[in-house]
Amino acid sequence: QVQLVESGGGSVQAGGSLRLSCAASGFTRSMYCLGWFRQAPGKEREGVATIHTIGGRTVYADSVKGRFTISQDNVRNTVYLQMNSLRPEDTAMYYCASGPWSIGGYCDRDKNRYNYWGQGTQVTVSS
Repeated sequence: QVQLVESGGGSVQAGGSLRLSCAASGFTRSMYCLGWFRQAPGKEREGVATIHTIGGRTVYADSVKGRFTISQDNVRNTVYLQMNSLRPEDTAMYYCASGPWSIGGYCDRDKNRYNYWGQGTQVTVSS
């Protein structure tokens, strides 16, 4: 079992920044992949960014490339999502997830490859 707890969400104006954190505990040796996902009302949950916990390789959705950065602190078992230049369309519930499956050292943004999820943290960006 892996437990994931997100924090750092909030309300910000367009152009602003937020940093999300996700603290992991439990059987963390199974976490080869960590990812941030988001879900806006009425929309599918989408993968925003992922990181391979061993190799550190990252994958980003096109919509956030150059604005968001995923990183990890292996000592604290924490993954971060630095979000800059936020836009109203970034408004969503953001979830942290972990999973054991990777392909060629990269972690897919497919939510079905992740088996542990946090409770989510809300991000609201106003124009």
